[in-house]
Amino acid sequence: MKVTLNADLGEGFGPWMMGDDEALLPFIGSASLACGFHAGDPGTMLRVTKLALAAGVSVGAHPGFDDLRGFGRRRIEIDPAEIPAMLAYQVGALSAVCALARHRVTHVKPHGALYTMACTDPALAGALAGTIAGLNRALILIAPAGSALAAAAGRYGVRLAAEAFCDRTYESDGSLTSRSVAGAVIHDPAEAAARAVAMVRDQAVISRQGRILPTRIDTLCLHGDSPAAPDIARAVAAALDTAGISRVSLPELYMG
Repeated sequence: MKVTLNADLGEGFGPWMMGDDEALLPFIGSASLACGFHAGDPGTMLRVTKLALAAGVSVGAHPGFDDLRGFGRRRIEIDPAEIPAMLAYQVGALSAVCALARHRVTHVKPHGALYTMACTDPALAGALAGTIAGLNRALILIAPAGSALAAAAGRYGVRLAAEAFCDRTYESDGSLTSRSVAGAVIHDPAEAAARAVAMVRDQAVISRQGRILPTRIDTLCLHGDSPAAPDIARAVAAALDTAGISRVSLPELYMG
């Protein structure tokens, strides 16, 4: 069995750093970089891209709503017709930065509220997947299996990496528990590691209510903005290795 560990990096802004990107890179296969709308800036993108290249980590775009104050986690009602320009602007910025660093963008993972909304809104999901197909059909889209976003990837012929979260809890309908609920974010490295192994091994997640939800899992997300993120990443990587589950990058996931 194999899986990609991915993390959202570059989510600071100027001198304000969020998370320890350098400490996470040794344990992940792919990094999703903020593109300036919800976080990130040109200098941060270039710095983290260079670090990822040196660590042998593939890079993807992490586009979100234009919402620095809300960190892209606030719901914004948007006409799907606005998505192509918004997405192209952010993916294009990171692509140019990657070219400068002699790296390349290999995937796209929507951020925060944009991700959550697209998972349940077919029109928004279609706009995202259609734009990715128009930009570069070789790009991999990260989305949960069974979501509207995953279905849109299939319609537009975009490669899908089905994602689950080992540091978040789930509800019985398969949605992530709201961050406003106590315990929704897991900070204990041992708990996150055990969940990661079980998720990949069983291709399923377990809800807070104890319901087993079978699902395809190609990649596990580790949230880089948590102070415990490096410890969680280290524990998850070690647990997967011990279980005989190979850790690969997203491009490697589709090789062979």
